[in-house]
Amino acid sequence: MFQKILIANRGEIAVRILRACQEMGIATVAVYSDADARALHVALADAAVHIGPPPPRESYLRGARILQAAREHGCDAIHPGYGFLSENADFADAVAAAGLTFIGPRGAAMRVMGVKTSARAAMQAAGVPIVPGYQTSQADDDLLAAAQEIGFPVLVKATAGGGGKGMRIVPHPAELRHALASARREALNAFGDDRIYLEKLIEHPHHIEFQVFADHYGHAVHLFERECSVQRRHQKIIEETPSPLLDAGLRGRMGEAAVAAVRAVGYTNAGTLEFLVDAQRNYYFLEMNTRLQVEHPITEAVTGVDLVKLQIRVAAGEPLPFTQADLSQRGHAIECRIYAEDAANGFLPAIGKVLTAVEPVGPGVRVDAGVTGGDEITLHYDPMIAKLIVLGETRRDAIDKMLWALRHYVILGDVITNIAFLRAVLSHPRFLAGDATTDFIDSLPDFHSLNFQSPTSQSLTPSAPDLAFAIAALAELLQGSTAPLAAGAATDGDPFSPWRQSNGFRLGNAAGRT
Repeated sequence: MFQKILIANRGEIAVRILRACQEMGIATVAVYSDADARALHVALADAAVHIGPPPPRESYLRGARILQAAREHGCDAIHPGYGFLSENADFADAVAAAGLTFIGPRGAAMRVMGVKTSARAAMQAAGVPIVPGYQTSQADDDLLAAAQEIGFPVLVKATAGGGGKGMRIVPHPAELRHALASARREALNAFGDDRIYLEKLIEHPHHIEFQVFADHYGHAVHLFERECSVQRRHQKIIEETPSPLLDAGLRGRMGEAAVAAVRAVGYTNAGTLEFLVDAQRNYYFLEMNTRLQVEHPITEAVTGVDLVKLQIRVAAGEPLPFTQADLSQRGHAIECRIYAEDAANGFLPAIGKVLTAVEPVGPGVRVDAGVTGGDEITLHYDPMIAKLIVLGETRRDAIDKMLWALRHYVILGDVITNIAFLRAVLSHPRFLAGDATTDFIDSLPDFHSLNFQSPTSQSLTPSAPDLAFAIAALAELLQGSTAPLAAGAATDGDPFSPWRQSNGFRLGNAAGRT
C-alpha cells in the first residue's frame, strides 16, 4: 500500500480524497494556488505545496510542477481527482515514468477513451451504438459542411472535455463559427486542449451513466447507473440512482455494454460510460470519463462501496474484492450540487465570501464540502460550494429527505446560492414523476420567472432586519467571552493567567462590551 499520496486537485474532491487517505493511514500532500492558500484541503493535508497564481493554466494544470512537488515530498502516488489533469494521458505517463503511481487508468487507455473522438471510434468498432457526429477535421469550413450533412441542431463539444465545458448547442448554421471559437477558448482554458468535434443533438433524451471499475488482473464490473438528466448549461446539478427510467432489462443491457467497452480497451481503475436514451428507449454511447465523477457519492450510498478507497487499492495492485454477482443496489440516493450562482440570472456565478455555512445533519444525509465559513468563492474556479447527498428507502423518501436537508442548509455571506432553485426542481411534477430530460430546465419558462434567491443565502446588508444584527452581535459576544487569546499571546506558561482570556477581564472593574 502507498505511504504518501499527493492530491493534484482542490475543493471538495481534494477534501474527499484526503479523508479517504486519512482513514487508510496514508500521509497526504496538497497543492494550492495563491487563491487557495487558506482553503480547507490545504488545512487538512499533512503537507501543502504552493504551485502558482490562481489561473489553472499557471497552477493546477502545471503537471511538471505538481510532479516536482510529489518527488520533493517523497510521495509514491498521485491522485488527480476530476477535472484539471485527471484525463491528461501525458501527465499519467509522466507520473509513471517518474516511478510514481497515477491513481487512474494508464495513459494508453486514457488516450483511447478519455479523448471523446477516439472513444467514439472504439465504441463504434465494438458495436456499441454512438450518436451521429463528425471528428475528422478542425477546419471551420469542414465543420460547417459536416454540420449541414448531420443536420441542425448540432452540438459542439471539446475533444478532451467534460462537465459541460467547451460545449455549445448550435441551432442554426449562422451561429456555428461563433460557437466554434467560443468552445475552443473555453476548452483550452479548462483542459489545455482546444480541439473540438460535432455531434447531432438528440432532443429530449435522458442522460444515463454507468460506473465501471476494472483491476490489473482482467476483472471488470459495473456498479449500476446514475440518472443525470437535470442539467443547466450542459452541467449536471441533480443526480440520482437508481434511474426512474430504466427497467431490469434495459439496465442489464446497458451495464453489459459498459463492461464490454472497458474490456475492449484494457481499461483499469474507475471510469464512467455515459449514454443518451431517447424517447424510444434506444441508447447511444456519448463519452467515457476516465476518472472519478462528481456524483460518485450516490453510487457509494446504494452499493456500500467506497469508490475512492477502491481506486487507491486497485492502483496499489490489489484485485477487485467482488464480482458482478456480489453487487446490488439498496435504497435510493440523490445528490444536489450546491453552487454559488444566481438561478434567476442565467445561473451566472455569484462570487463572494461565505461568512457561515451550517450543514444539515441527520440519518442518511451526507455533505461533501470544500468551502467553510470565511472562504472566498472566486472567478478562477468552478463555483461549487458542496455536494449534498441523501439516501432513502424509496425514491419518494429520498426526495422528501433532500427537501428537508436543503431547508436546513444555511449559507450566509456575499454569495447567492442555488438552494431555493434546487428545491423548486425537486418539487416539480415532472421531476416527481421521473420524467426529467436533459432539456427539462430550459423547457420550463416558469423556472425563469421565479425569484430563486433564498433568504438564507443573501448578503447581510443594512436592509436586513434589526433582529438579524442583534442575533449576530449576541453570537459574537458569546463566542468572544470564551475564546482563548491568539496563540503566543501568553508565554508565561500559567494556564490560569488572565492574559490568556479575551473575555474583557478588568482588574477591580466590571467587564464592559459595546
